[in-house]
Amino acid sequence: QVPLVESGGGLVQAGGSLRLSCAVSGASGQTFRSYAMGWFRQAPGKQRELVAAISSGGSTNYADSVKGRFTISRDNARNIGYLQMNSLKPEDTAVYYCAVRVGYWSSNWNDYFYRGQGTQVTVSS
Repeated sequence: QVPLVESGGGLVQAGGSLRLSCAVSGASGQTFRSYAMGWFRQAPGKQRELVAAISSGGSTNYADSVKGRFTISRDNARNIGYLQMNSLKPEDTAVYYCAVRVGYWSSNWNDYFYRGQGTQVTVSS
């Protein structure tokens, strides 16, 4: 089991910023480098969606709704992934989850074999 722990969520006003972190424990550095990481979110009454992802090789993908505002990154020396969220909007309000899988990213939540418990992000207008 590889626990993932998200942090950094909270309440912010529209236009503000938050940085989410996803700490991956129980994995060696080499193993972490082999992981792709995805950040998903789920708002009440809506399906979970992929927000951003980064492959083991560093290629990234973003949902159209967050392009230019969110940035995904990873620190392979510390086994941590990040999601920098700028210019937040009320519609970004959701529970955000990180998840990992080997190799390339996927937009399918079920393709990720390790998943975090989520962190709440609330953006007020």
